[in-house]
Amino acid sequence: MNNMRTELLVRYPCLEAVIDSIDAAAQMMVDTYKNGGTVLVCGNGGSCADSDHIVGELMKGFLSLRPMSEEQKSCMSDILDEDILSKLQRGIPAISLPAQSAVISAYANDVDPELVYAQLVFGYGKKQDMLIGLSTSGNSKNVVAAAKVARAMGIKTLALTGARDSRLSELCDVTVKAPEIETFKVQELHLPIYHYLCAYVEKYLVGGKYE
Repeated sequence: MNNMRTELLVRYPCLEAVIDSIDAAAQMMVDTYKNGGTVLVCGNGGSCADSDHIVGELMKGFLSLRPMSEEQKSCMSDILDEDILSKLQRGIPAISLPAQSAVISAYANDVDPELVYAQLVFGYGKKQDMLIGLSTSGNSKNVVAAAKVARAMGIKTLALTGARDSRLSELCDVTVKAPEIETFKVQELHLPIYHYLCAYVEKYLVGGKYE
């Protein structure tokens, strides 16, 4: 894991200032999966796209191909042929809340648009799960509401924000404050941060590029 951490800081030396919180976020994700949990992710605009991106890296091979184990193949070989068994990859369970467009539009129209992610956390969430909320300001009302519901349910919370203190940094168990203030600059740093987190978890759970 040290090689991965070193590469992150060589490529993005400004993240040295927040590496302790990045380490804490990585450990929180590992603990979530060790306990059988799922990661829920939410954000708006560019952070909405980042939510989908994170789930894409977790649910299929990122830096590793993640083939099924022989035990998994054995359990399914009576029904699935080798062509399918050889292509399925071990997913790391994660759900992008913004991708739930039907329920989001229905709830926003019928109830309250500021609570769309809160409703999804309430519906999907279990105590062993984890919520990642992305907000460059740290004050996005629907993400803050989701973090509040997660906290009330005993779900761990991670915020990826900009440098300023915010409602999310007050609420969440861990906040990684990308050391920028302008929205696009914060988003540019969120990418290597969450790529690192996904790579770290993949390596811990299924092996991978880094030793």
